[in-house]
Amino acid sequence: MRLAALVFALLASPAFAHAFLERADPRVGSTVDKSPARVMLQFTEALEPAFSTLKVVDAAGHEVDSGDKQVDPKDRRMMSVSVRALKPGAYKVIWRALSADTHVTQGDFKFEVRR
Repeated sequence: MRLAALVFALLASPAFAHAFLERADPRVGSTVDKSPARVMLQFTEALEPAFSTLKVVDAAGHEVDSGDKQVDPKDRRMMSVSVRALKPGAYKVIWRALSADTHVTQGDFKFEVRR
């Protein structure tokens, strides 16, 4: 029984090494009253800055971020990008995260600016 538990733990542990989105600001699917200055994402694992991407696009697919994506050097689980003053409407955040152990995850979510 102990051997089975050990084998399960060894086989399951790589799944936890992926950098999954843990939290976002603005929150996934949220409506915010005014344009945020930055979009910030927190992941479950440290990221490789050179190979992780983050962009924000409007409903027409035009990029509205400033192209200054950065991974926080003090907490490599945090990635952010500044955005121009966003007009009211829907926006999509598109990210790709390469964790320090070389696993890739990617995704997107929407948020809305009310005014």
